[in-house]
Amino acid sequence: IDNLRILAASEKSTIEKSLTPAVQSKLGVYNEDLLEGLDFLLSEMNKRDMHAVIFLNNYWEWSGGMGQYNAWTSKSEAVDPGDFSNKWQEFNDYVSSFYSNEKANEYFKKFINEVITRKNKFTDKYYFEDPTIMAWQLANEPRPGNGEAAIKNIEFYYNWINETAEFIHSIDSNHLVTTGSEGVWGSLNSEAYFLKAHESPYIDYLTFHLWAKNWGWFKADDIEGTYASTEKNAINYINEHLQLAKELNKPITLEEFGLPRNFEYTLRGTLTSARDKYFKKIFEVIYDSAANGAAIAGTNFWTWGGDAFKKHDDSIWRKGDPFTGDPPQEPQGLNSIFNTDYNTLKIIKEHGSKMKLLREVNENTQKD
Repeated sequence: IDNLRILAASEKSTIEKSLTPAVQSKLGVYNEDLLEGLDFLLSEMNKRDMHAVIFLNNYWEWSGGMGQYNAWTSKSEAVDPGDFSNKWQEFNDYVSSFYSNEKANEYFKKFINEVITRKNKFTDKYYFEDPTIMAWQLANEPRPGNGEAAIKNIEFYYNWINETAEFIHSIDSNHLVTTGSEGVWGSLNSEAYFLKAHESPYIDYLTFHLWAKNWGWFKADDIEGTYASTEKNAINYINEHLQLAKELNKPITLEEFGLPRNFEYTLRGTLTSARDKYFKKIFEVIYDSAANGAAIAGTNFWTWGGDAFKKHDDSIWRKGDPFTGDPPQEPQGLNSIFNTDYNTLKIIKEHGSKMKLLREVNENTQKD
């Protein structure tokens, strides 16, 4: 593993299931302890020859994100989607209004500037010159909104992507910039919208995410009945995005994918056979595609749980609990890969080694 996708931004939110403490406690007020933590992380990654993709905002509520910028600048209450049953459309409408909120984006750009021009206290390097950083990402899973109501935002969405990416390039000419998009799924299921959003010359490469459970393909309590179609849908989604990358002549990464443990257990040591089979297939498709010249540049699985564990029977994260990798609005351990998931880790390691060897072969071929 030589690439980590990490969050540099969180905004203090009134929503119960959101990150605390936050990097930004109120507009323009930043938590220096947490930013020093980011300094330390990048310093340690550099020692291990690892690289970071850093996202700077979030469409979703669990880190405050766009909704919290709206709440601060309009003096309104951020909308909590809760269990998504009755506030889903209201949440999407509220968050997606961020793209046309000039005051919110003014403060967002101030934050971007604060991070990119920051000097790392451990390495003495400015972030804009730090080779540990591979790319800046506008946000985690930015969407134009949901359903027909999102159409009114689509031009604001396109402009926001272009202008924000241009702004980042204006203060940092050394690093790549990308959106953090889920792909077609996060683009109102429209290839045309996805292509339009990513044709900006300031977007250097494409991203897509793959969520079989969240999208209704996979049921952990019915593996036998849903796995085959899950695998088929996943392969089709990957191939669709490889073709879109080809059309735009830009590289692409699968930067989020995961699957729950069998029966959606969240405890360490419970079965991962469905996940392992799924990961093996995803990695196989990615490797074969890359070996045959597709513009797929790599993958990031979601998410690393390490030696953490859930502390409560209800699997809800509470302040002071270990960080498993699962965001606070989801059951802790849902998609976490723990350091005791030996078979999963073996599959990841084997794929990483194959991709590294392929990269070396391609680099040597280019030199010749």
